[in-house]
Amino acid sequence: MAFPAQIKIAATYMRGGTSKGVFFSLQDLPLAAQQAGAARDALLLRVIGSPDPYGKQTDGMGGATSSTSKVVILSKSSRAEHDVDYLFGQVAIDRAFVDWSGNCGNLTAAVGAFAISAGLLDAQRIPENGIATVRIWQANISKTIIVKVSVTQGEVQETGDFSLDGVTFPAAKIQVEFVDPAGEGSMFPTGQLIDDLQIPSLGTIQATMINAGIPTIFVNAQDLGYRGTELQEAINNDPKALAMFESIRSHGALKMGLISQLEEAKTRQHTPKVAFVAPPKDYTSSSGKAVNADQIDLCVRALSMGKLHHAMMGTAAVAIGTAAAVEGTLVNIAAGGGTRKQVNFGHPSGTLLVGAQTAKVDGQWMAEKVIMSRSARVLMEGWVRVPAEIS
Repeated sequence: MAFPAQIKIAATYMRGGTSKGVFFSLQDLPLAAQQAGAARDALLLRVIGSPDPYGKQTDGMGGATSSTSKVVILSKSSRAEHDVDYLFGQVAIDRAFVDWSGNCGNLTAAVGAFAISAGLLDAQRIPENGIATVRIWQANISKTIIVKVSVTQGEVQETGDFSLDGVTFPAAKIQVEFVDPAGEGSMFPTGQLIDDLQIPSLGTIQATMINAGIPTIFVNAQDLGYRGTELQEAINNDPKALAMFESIRSHGALKMGLISQLEEAKTRQHTPKVAFVAPPKDYTSSSGKAVNADQIDLCVRALSMGKLHHAMMGTAAVAIGTAAAVEGTLVNIAAGGGTRKQVNFGHPSGTLLVGAQTAKVDGQWMAEKVIMSRSARVLMEGWVRVPAEIS
């Protein structure tokens, strides 16, 4: 019996920050997948290798972790003062589901580089040597992001000496600026900086729930029996702990107004995020690097797609920086309180510095911008192949 040949689709495999994903120009996708819907989702699931009951994504481009099961679709922007539209998909590993509800802050750094290399930026905006400023419209959350990319002889400069904890090798630094990163409505959806959150398995715990970068629920490490210095194996090998965090996430999502029933949390695994915070402590990172308490302002651990992240999601870092800048949140208190415009926090792979500018306008907190440095580079480019029936 003859079977149809695979089709090939132009694609680029890139690292951005501590994540990896498959990047597409919208125009290169099959016609049916150029529009949002079932055909697009089916194609991208097959590209990544999901759903995979083995949890390995062996038959696809995914890396079997939340950090490496991602897709990006870019196109020239029709919006004034923007260069490119950026759409991000978080692909579930063991389910046939692509979550379009949020952004990936880490891959945002790669968006700027890809936009230049793929010819999506007007030529006059790219210097022969210097810094190219890429104005991104983040289509998932309807927000502006400014990325500054080094250019040498008209090409993206990928190599350099900037080191990012969670990434093995140095590369060129890319500055990422999230403009007005809070979502629609209040930055603190409940109207409170600290809420009492009732969790059946825990009772009542304190939580700061913020919508900046990505909806995030912050809780105190000590309320969960943790120190805030845990590495992945301490959480990800404990089914009871994972179930507890999912319960916190679901109940927090309900209180934040992101869902109307607890069961709906299963359909949006990407948001909200859950993170636990603690005052600064000495610990050894996953690479064996010593992180000293006097180097950092606080410790933060965050979960993504049901697992403790190996470093820190870029969007969660936006939430951390923003919450730290608002006096009275759990993040601010863990960092020592007071007014601050930047925070250096410890995560499982090391440390990360984030700057944030916040203000209170008419009684409501708002984030003006959040800035951090990442890096990105092309790992492979050419075509991905999928069975013809998928397209």
